[in-house]
Amino acid sequence: MNILIAGATGAVGRLLVPLLLKEGHQVTGVSRTPEGAERVRRQGASAVQADAFDREGLRRVMAETAPDAVIHQLTALSDADGETTDRLRREGTRNLVDAARSVGVERFVAQSIAWAYVPGETPAEESEPLDLGAARPRGGMVDGARVLEETVAEMKSGVSLRYGILYGPGTWYAPGGAVAAALAGDPDARLLAHLEADRSVTSFVHVADAATAAVAALGWPSGPVNIVDDEPAEGRQWLPVLADALGVPAPEARTGRQRGARGASNGLARARGWEPEHTTWRHGFATQDV
Repeated sequence: MNILIAGATGAVGRLLVPLLLKEGHQVTGVSRTPEGAERVRRQGASAVQADAFDREGLRRVMAETAPDAVIHQLTALSDADGETTDRLRREGTRNLVDAARSVGVERFVAQSIAWAYVPGETPAEESEPLDLGAARPRGGMVDGARVLEETVAEMKSGVSLRYGILYGPGTWYAPGGAVAAALAGDPDARLLAHLEADRSVTSFVHVADAATAAVAALGWPSGPVNIVDDEPAEGRQWLPVLADALGVPAPEARTGRQRGARGASNGLARARGWEPEHTTWRHGFATQDV
């Protein structure tokens, strides 16, 4: 299969490229910068330079590469830029889908989020609604995910992967990353994360498992799928384990809970054959640099 990856140099995209090549696919990675495109080429794939906000540029890229499928992993989270990430979910997804459809692409896989569900007491399943009534900033993030998923659903085969909180190499949670800096007291640490040891429930997924899910999703039916590990957990459970793995102080335990912080179920993904190598953050945090 000829596959175009938008966001090929991100935390998930950089792992996707070798996985797809190993399976015998033809891969083209898209990057905004010449440096990013060169990183993709060093992995053995083809690369093009393009901007997700450039509609005509994306159409040219699609026409030139003629992919069978598109995988959308675009965010601006490495820069902790929530506003641009929201634009990428709304405008970038629209531009990618329109460009893909203009050349007859039928298969599309995109990165969405698993923490956008309405509040509840149990891990959320895909059939439950998104928390569209939430106040900002949560409401804006949830609505961005909604727009992304509705746009992806226009494709003949469109899968939205609702990733849990990503950890592992290239993420905020990796050793030496923004979370370690924040927990160590650095006021300039750049991240968008809730780091309270409270009753808020989080579902995590290691970036390597996020990448294998994107590969598997090329053969899945349309619709959203939660991609999370097996153990949703309260902040007062996982934060001390993460702090210990990072060698930084753990926050004091608290009793509060964020709206919608309920975690998510991976039952559907597992029913489709996806098996995360890192089944729980309990051992995953300690092996992030492996």
